Amino acid sequence: MYKYAIEIFYSEEDEGYIAVAPELPGCSAFGDTEEEALKEIKIAIDLWLETAEKDGREIPKPTGKELLRTVVEELATFGKACSKRASAQ
Repeated sequence: MYKYAIEIFYSEEDEGYIAVAPELPGCSAFGDTEEEALKEIKIAIDLWLETAEKDGREIPKPTGKELLRTVVEELATFGKACSKRASAQ
């Protein structure tokens, strides 16, 4: 299996974790936990590559960097709350 970058972030709107493979346009997955989102994006990557090959589309080469980046919205929210609190004092 190729090593494509994966990003996982929490979506309050969806109330779960979204995983994307930025090097593969439109390749994304959802999970109730980060682990589930990671499992699902690996399946989505395999299906994306299989479909692209069947359709004769060009398959992007991975950057060569195996990357798993988790961006958790709670940390951003926490940072904003701290900034507001500091400003209020």
